Amino acid sequence: MKRLGFRARLIIVLILFAVIPASILLLGGAAVVGSTLSVMTGGEAWERVATSGARLIAAARRGRQSVEQRTATDAHEQELTASLEQARRVRYLAERGPTVLAVIALIGLGILAVIASRVAAHLSRQMSRPLDELVGWTELISRGRVLPEKPPRRGAPEFEMLRRRMRRMAGELETARDRELEAERLEAFRETARRVAHELKNPLTPIRFAVERLRRDAPPALAEVVEVLGTESARLEAMARSFAQFGKLPEGPAADVDVVELARYTARATVPDGVQLTVNVEDGVPMVTGHHDALARALSNVLINAVDACKGGGNVEVHVGNVSHNGGAAVELRVRDAGCGIPPDQLARIWEPYATFKSGGTGLGLAIARQTILAHDGTVEATSEVGRGTEIRFLLPVNGGVVPAKVAGQQDVP
Repeated sequence: MKRLGFRARLIIVLILFAVIPASILLLGGAAVVGSTLSVMTGGEAWERVATSGARLIAAARRGRQSVEQRTATDAHEQELTASLEQARRVRYLAERGPTVLAVIALIGLGILAVIASRVAAHLSRQMSRPLDELVGWTELISRGRVLPEKPPRRGAPEFEMLRRRMRRMAGELETARDRELEAERLEAFRETARRVAHELKNPLTPIRFAVERLRRDAPPALAEVVEVLGTESARLEAMARSFAQFGKLPEGPAADVDVVELARYTARATVPDGVQLTVNVEDGVPMVTGHHDALARALSNVLINAVDACKGGGNVEVHVGNVSHNGGAAVELRVRDAGCGIPPDQLARIWEPYATFKSGGTGLGLAIARQTILAHDGTVEATSEVGRGTEIRFLLPVNGGVVPAKVAGQQDVP
């Protein structure tokens, strides 16, 4: 047997709650009124009174009566006849009243049942439709699908509040799901990077010794070949270092880092003389808790990209300032170049590992920078305009620190 739906069950319950009490009241009231009328009429008593009164009047008329007595007897007879007629009418109503009341009660119950069914249907629609919609939303949320943006169905204000909270919950779940996937993806990338770095470093050491020996012993005719070997081995070694850096998060105890001094030193050490460098520092920039070398490496990677974008000219601007982040104090570190800019379709991918848009790049510089900033509980942002340059923005909380590897991978997903 097919089970009734929620709306049908709700209609039945609402109708029963309306009809059953009303039926008891109406039918019980009709029975009480009928029994009360039968008791209150006193039909037999009136009949006996009328019979005895008629005998008394007949006996009085057989005797001698004065005019006044005869007038009183006639008036009494008329009153007795009227009272008897009234008693008969009351008895007639008492005999048929319960039936009439029962019919009226049944008609009233029928009307009440129709009204109750209409009201129950309206209330069930107001409750069942929003509930069906919300039940469907739970199914969509469980499958990771987007909730529909169509206008909400009518219902109580509480349902609209529930919709808003379910949308917020769905957004939080989607964000958490994305962060979890991002963390797993980054962990896979880091594991791959560690293995690649290990596999590269093993043969590089004997290759480097061999190249040094060739530089000493090789004839002049092979000098160019030896130089190529040395250059390429150095490039492989730099690549292995990049893979190794990406393969691990900052380690060791955190300490106070002077971001102003770090920015000035790293900028001077990274930006060549052919590129104009400007370092702007706000007053009262506080220290942050973290790893100096890792943060310097992250900034250096961004500066290297900025210099490459300027193609040997242009200018690079570094800004260090105070901002508010998540309700707390933070240090802002911005690097802006006047280079060629990044197309919008490539901007979203610049933080991804192995994503590079220049020849000879490993695609790990910005990935390492992002990983380092996220490990310090910070955030990264990038804006760019083709032909006008790119701006990379780091936010480092003052009271932050270094978060565990898994948590670091679950920060903001670009």
